[in-house]
Amino acid sequence: MRWRTWSEDCLVDRMLTLRFAFSIGLFATVVCPSLQGKEAISKADKFVTVYGARIHYVEAGRGVPLILIHGLADDTTIWDPVIPRLAARFRVIALDQIGFGRSDKPLLNYRISTFVDFLHGFMSELKIERASLIGNSLGSWVAAAYALEHPERIERLVLSDAAGYAALVKTMDARAMSALRLASREDIRYLGALTFRDARFYRDIDAIFKQRMTAGDNYTVGQFLESMVRGDDVLDNRLRMINRPTLVIWGRDDKLIPLSFGERFHQEIANSQLQIIDNCGHMPQLECPTEFSAAVLQFFGDTR
Repeated sequence: MRWRTWSEDCLVDRMLTLRFAFSIGLFATVVCPSLQGKEAISKADKFVTVYGARIHYVEAGRGVPLILIHGLADDTTIWDPVIPRLAARFRVIALDQIGFGRSDKPLLNYRISTFVDFLHGFMSELKIERASLIGNSLGSWVAAAYALEHPERIERLVLSDAAGYAALVKTMDARAMSALRLASREDIRYLGALTFRDARFYRDIDAIFKQRMTAGDNYTVGQFLESMVRGDDVLDNRLRMINRPTLVIWGRDDKLIPLSFGERFHQEIANSQLQIIDNCGHMPQLECPTEFSAAVLQFFGDTR
């Protein structure tokens, strides 16, 4: 187990320390220096074996479990800017999904049901009977699909800039679909403009491309994109069956998955709430962490 400490103070300079890489839920890795002080929160790196595969996760805080689910080609670090705030109130657990980050990367036919099965096994191994889920992009698709399959295990859902509708593939232009595989520096530049409102999040193209060369998740990405094009596990005509309190969060300037999809999630999930964050793109937990955290904490304070 490896322990780290970091503070909300590091978020002031987060854009200067970003290593960016992309996915269907395009992501950035925030590297915050270790800081000590009253704001510092300890985060533990841990591993658990699920269906014979090692799954990496980080944990911070105490209380009711809150599981954070990243997007495709992503890892736990996309949650670094918001974990300190959330861990002050919850037992926060962010996992590297199977095939990504520091988790094992077996040669599987990756699809949403794969990630749902491993999330279920992960919760069982940690003896978590019920939890709330927060996802971003692909992670939101996994969270919604899990809630549909295992509603008895869910308290609340937060779906941020979610994928999951079949129409996303149909409306995404061919250049964007090609660039999702991140085979060139130009792919990174193109997708960065779709993902972030602030260009500083993707300005160091060489560093980002170098990071992609060492991520080791290209097989997972390719398999999932094929599944997505096939239309596997889409959420169309299913969201009305979700009966858990749900918050839909969307960056108003998300050009990868436009706000119209967020409005559709809100319309189809009964009694859901929609929070739109102005001046923010596809990854509000990175680009607008203060607003994102405030929306989440307000939602969990609403016990209706």
